[in-house]
Amino acid sequence: IDQNLGGPIRAYILAHKDAIQLWRTVMGPTRVFRARHIAPDSIRGSFGLTDTRNTTHGSDSVVSASREIAAFFPDFSEQRWYEEEEPQLRCGPVHYSPEGGIHCAAGTGGPGPA
Repeated sequence: IDQNLGGPIRAYILAHKDAIQLWRTVMGPTRVFRARHIAPDSIRGSFGLTDTRNTTHGSDSVVSASREIAAFFPDFSEQRWYEEEEPQLRCGPVHYSPEGGIHCAAGTGGPGPA
């Protein structure tokens, strides 16, 4: 546990055409007081304590996202994901694989062809 964060963290890579904006909407405004009044049902509006303990983080740009993904997931290749894994997810139903901690095309246990 990082004492500066106050508890364990979970890091995710979100994949969607508008992932950054969509996630920022779900999180709500950075400032908790503002979030409570403008977006009370957002994550920060519901669970934020202070502006520095606002329960969640999201990249503010594609450049920031790339830098943060590299820090948390050093083995992740965005190019490989777009070339090999992303097309599989567009072929039909998708399920979550707890073993791999990823979403997979139905009928597979992980990324790659079935």
